[in-house]
Amino acid sequence: MSFLNNFSLEGKIALVTGASYGIGFAIASAYAEAGATIVFNDIKQELVDKGLAAYAEKGIKAHGYVCDVTNEEQVNELVKKVEEEVGVIDILVNNAGIIKRIPMCDMSAAEFRQVIDVDLNAPFIVSKAVIPSMIKKGHGKIINICSMMSELGRETVSAYAAAKGGLKMLTKNIQCNGIGPGYIATPQTAPLREIQPDGSRHPFDQFIIAKTPAARWGNAEDLQGPAVFLASDASNFVNGHVLYVDGGILAYIGKQPQ
Repeated sequence: MSFLNNFSLEGKIALVTGASYGIGFAIASAYAEAGATIVFNDIKQELVDKGLAAYAEKGIKAHGYVCDVTNEEQVNELVKKVEEEVGVIDILVNNAGIIKRIPMCDMSAAEFRQVIDVDLNAPFIVSKAVIPSMIKKGHGKIINICSMMSELGRETVSAYAAAKGGLKMLTKNIQCNGIGPGYIATPQTAPLREIQPDGSRHPFDQFIIAKTPAARWGNAEDLQGPAVFLASDASNFVNGHVLYVDGGILAYIGKQPQ
């Protein structure tokens, strides 16, 4: 058997939450190319339909479902339906997430709880739902999309950093693995990259470029290789690890001011 076969996902069923677009869509697309059958969810039918159309455009036959991943009842029903209609889930990627860029003193407790609910409680709920069948099957992979913000903090992302820090520790405690994206160019980060009225780059955009040795924002495609590795047999002896895909930002103190 070729060593490269260890990276194959042929015959596997992968559930990627919130994968209608962005990082989740890129990861699911890579899984499909590696041979997996793709299942995804989103919170609204219009988003699921949008995702199905995007997969179809790439020649991928995906299975899309409406499900709120913070609702345990809905998640259990989703997993049951997937097992009946597609098969037992071999790979789970807890990708669905939100961020609210609000200074801590301006953030309400309700807003804080919402971020924790989606970014931390939901991965627990979905993982709990798929694990029994994985145990019965004797095999399974769970990948949590963590963040650099499990290691760093910024004044406007206290809830997000708290949630991702918790997710990092949940990753270790259920012996799965995580991916910690750096600053990735997605619709969610688009406001931070908008060209200013005078034609200059957004100040935060300039800040991130200066702080990142790769001197660019990441693309969702930069996460595809790490995601395939952690979902495949090539990573069978890797557990409780968060693989940071950040262009080197965590390893670099930054450029000296001119």
